[in-house]
Amino acid sequence: MGTYVVAGGTNGMGRGLALHFLSRGDRVTVVGSDPARGRRLLDDAARLSAADRAAFVRADLTSAAENARVIEEVKARHDTLDGLVCTALRPFPKRVETPDGYEATFALYYVSRFLLAYGLTGLLERGANPMIVNICGVGVTKGRIHWDDLSLKRGYGTVKAMLQAGRATDLLGVAYARNHPDARTRYLLHHPGFTDSGADGLAQPARSVVKLLARLAAQPVERAIAPIIELMDDPPGTGGLLAYDRRRPLDPSLPTLDPAAAHRLYELTSHLLRS
Repeated sequence: MGTYVVAGGTNGMGRGLALHFLSRGDRVTVVGSDPARGRRLLDDAARLSAADRAAFVRADLTSAAENARVIEEVKARHDTLDGLVCTALRPFPKRVETPDGYEATFALYYVSRFLLAYGLTGLLERGANPMIVNICGVGVTKGRIHWDDLSLKRGYGTVKAMLQAGRATDLLGVAYARNHPDARTRYLLHHPGFTDSGADGLAQPARSVVKLLARLAAQPVERAIAPIIELMDDPPGTGGLLAYDRRRPLDPSLPTLDPAAAHRLYELTSHLLRS
């Protein structure tokens, strides 16, 4: 029986992975912001005869304090972890600044995953074959880190924010692996491709557009999560960092996986680990 935490596990791919783990007999703690979705997840767990192995933690993962609370709740619940899966993400049509001073997309897509990965490393290192899974846009080279304006106070745009946060989370995987050279925990950056993960969190007209595109071109969640399950259950080769576009390994020399940039971003945000 494995033990997993799925951040963003009440919807889309996170939900699909959480239910997969529960269906095969694992323990799963799901983190999400919507209590109604959390209840539906727990109802589905009960239908799988897994109610005693499922837990829901409500949290706003754009907040550093909320991430710290989640880490403490997970530590209170579990002595070991086999996997941390990070899927939480949503676009913000207008710029939102978190209490920690970060733009909300950056806070959710990068800062939360940063805090959870480092904060749960101790439990992961006790797991049988531990892995952190970061579902992201690795392999995409559009966008950049705005080093002089991480919070995008000058010229915010939804796509601009998503692309910056995507490049940041790529660098998170690089920095984590380099900061834990002797760790047993492996770090998977995984680009699933266009997946029908739902669009209810979007405002109109974007919601209708995404739903239409999903019907025409998106793969179902079940197909999108299959390569992730394979990589978690049977990770290839050696080394701390894995980067995949679906089932295709990516070149670690991609400019978006630059170790110097990864170290620079880590240095800019490492103070959060001491907060």
